[in-house]
Amino acid sequence: MNTCFTMIAVDAIKRRGFLTRRQKESYSIQSVDNALDVLEALCDEGDEVRISQLSERLGMNKTSIFRLLATFENRGYVEKEQRSGKYKLGLSAYEIGQKFLSRMGLLRKAKPVMEKLARACNEAIYLAVPSDNEVLLLDMVDTTQQVKIIPLLGNRYPITGPSAGRAIVAFGETHQAKCSFEELAALEAELVRSREQGGCYDQGSFGEGIASLAVPLIDAEGNVPGSLCIVGPEFRLTPEKIEQELLPSLIEAGIVISSKLGYVGHFMNKDKI
Repeated sequence: MNTCFTMIAVDAIKRRGFLTRRQKESYSIQSVDNALDVLEALCDEGDEVRISQLSERLGMNKTSIFRLLATFENRGYVEKEQRSGKYKLGLSAYEIGQKFLSRMGLLRKAKPVMEKLARACNEAIYLAVPSDNEVLLLDMVDTTQQVKIIPLLGNRYPITGPSAGRAIVAFGETHQAKCSFEELAALEAELVRSREQGGCYDQGSFGEGIASLAVPLIDAEGNVPGSLCIVGPEFRLTPEKIEQELLPSLIEAGIVISSKLGYVGHFMNKDKI
């Protein structure tokens, strides 16, 4: 390869913040690599396997493999058949795979609707998902406004904090939201109001001067895998604009995504809680 071209490519990689393969390897933690090798080997086998088989396949000593398997077993990622002494993947590994597939499906279904809503409202649109007792901002489509909020993508917040989390709590099962009964009791009046109007409003949870409005995303089983949220400065998200323009548009977008997930109904008619 031309030396000049190589230098330009390397410089571009550095400027963009990418890591070369050698740099990635320098950050690698051997024990974690070994653990993942064992887990991937179990996945490839597709059936119960002995420690001796894993040792032969991976070139690792049996004691190290036993310790890794014991750790995975404690966390539910591996199950041991007591009579045969063989190991197989556990339910925790299955659950992670299901969550990933579920969220990837949600992303694909939500993205075009988010882009259309962002063009119509000209405000930042976020897709949020529950994560234990937090809400994660999983995806976004930004606004073209000159005055905009610093992107919040990837941030986590208490699920009873911003509107993105409260919409999940208001329209989802209590156990799904994983909130304390004390938190839910304090929020109950607001949650009832949110269910009546079809969405949640919040000021300040994302930062000073920031307002947000969110509606739930509901699937075929009536679960709430996420929420759709408009985020912008308080001076633009006025009560009049929310009532007359933003909330109706947001509810409509939420219904479109929910229908893609198999839900039939309207948020303000939802009476499962």
